[in-house]
Amino acid sequence: MNILFLIFFFIFGSIIGSFLNVVLFRYNTGRTVGGRSKCFSCKRTLGPIDLVPIFSFLAFRGKCRTCKSHISFQYPAVELITGLLFAGVYALNEPLIFLNTTLFMYNIAVALVVMALLVLITVYDFKHKIIPDAFAYTFAVVSFVAMFIQVSTSEVQQFYVAIPEMSQLFAGVILAFPFYFLWLVSRGQWMGLGDAKLALGIGWFLGLAKGGTAIIYGFWIGALLSVLIIICRPEISPFKRFPLVSLTTFAISLYKIDTIGYYWIAIFVSFYALYILTKSSYGKKLIDKGIIPNLSAKSEIPFAPFLVAGLLIVYFFGYNTFSILSII
Repeated sequence: MNILFLIFFFIFGSIIGSFLNVVLFRYNTGRTVGGRSKCFSCKRTLGPIDLVPIFSFLAFRGKCRTCKSHISFQYPAVELITGLLFAGVYALNEPLIFLNTTLFMYNIAVALVVMALLVLITVYDFKHKIIPDAFAYTFAVVSFVAMFIQVSTSEVQQFYVAIPEMSQLFAGVILAFPFYFLWLVSRGQWMGLGDAKLALGIGWFLGLAKGGTAIIYGFWIGALLSVLIIICRPEISPFKRFPLVSLTTFAISLYKIDTIGYYWIAIFVSFYALYILTKSSYGKKLIDKGIIPNLSAKSEIPFAPFLVAGLLIVYFFGYNTFSILSII
């Protein structure tokens, strides 16, 4: 592996991450991404030495050089994560450099745009509990268009338009519909519509099988995290719906994971069973005691970070749960 290229993509990613921070802090505030950055406390215009990704935060110990006010940890975190993602994209596609340079450049370009969008979606949803349409739809459009553009493997490397397979073409809709259905029947209480829009892009970016795998991993990661949070902080009751839903999903999925319909049936059964329980007199007593969540209350749990985590696992490691477990 070419270490210099790897370092280059990491530095490039951290610079893009710095720009993503500007977008995240200014989006929907009335400010544009243009204009010089300033300290939120003393309003001093930041100089070049203050804006070096990661380094500036470490060098000045996370404080403004002038007023010594603390700087949000989001700045170096987004820069570091974006840098690592960009470096990972290069490492994944490096074998194509000499085999098909055009394909390498195309794959890199699409993947880097997608990674930047995923960082925006994840951080914004984590902070504000909502996925902006601009981020979700851009991700979906980029993924959809990329399906139709291919690079020839002949000596004359050129782009051409190809019609994808039906499973790939409808993957986004198939994976998004269950999220939309849950949003529709619960009137946005169980799950936000933004998750359905995100699933559109996941399906078109990864395909039906790998996209389904990414969503499965998203639920399982959510289940694991929520169990840990419940153990450490049992007063956070909204997280209690994740283990109930995800563990039931896991059990049913193991029965026949090769058919994606079984997975969605598992999700529906989990939500519906829990919903029916909350409507019973016994369920209301459990809600009052904080043992189970109230599904009539709007969920404040950002689910996009879990879905994005599942997507990254599948993209970088190539896992396909439907293929792996179908032989069990």
